Amino acid sequence: MPRPFEFTLDLATGVPVYRQLIDQILAARATGRLAGGERLPTVRQVAVNLSINPNTVQKAYRELEIRGVLTTQQGTGTFLTVEKVAIDEVQRRQRLDQLASEFVARAGSEGYSLAELLNVLTEFERGQ
Repeated sequence: MPRPFEFTLDLATGVPVYRQLIDQILAARATGRLAGGERLPTVRQVAVNLSINPNTVQKAYRELEIRGVLTTQQGTGTFLTVEKVAIDEVQRRQRLDQLASEFVARAGSEGYSLAELLNVLTEFERGQ
């Protein structure tokens, strides 16, 4: 039986907590750690586990619902949608460029070289 999805926080990054939750769900989907139809922990569970306000978790879940990434079924839970959210290729590439630029800048500000990033990403692709 697969382990339930668990969130982690890094308060030293300066990235808002709700954004970290969103990023972790999107990354888990992209890497296959979370599959379409999979149930996420409840808002209350996440809030208790991370010692944060439930409204923060709700904000992240709500934003992902608006994007079509999550769906909530009353009384059953919150699930990752089965179908991928469709965006056109130009928007997709622009978003990837933006994410890559932010990632490289953030890593560079912490002293990591592009070569180090590429090595870690290659390891990540191979399953860590």
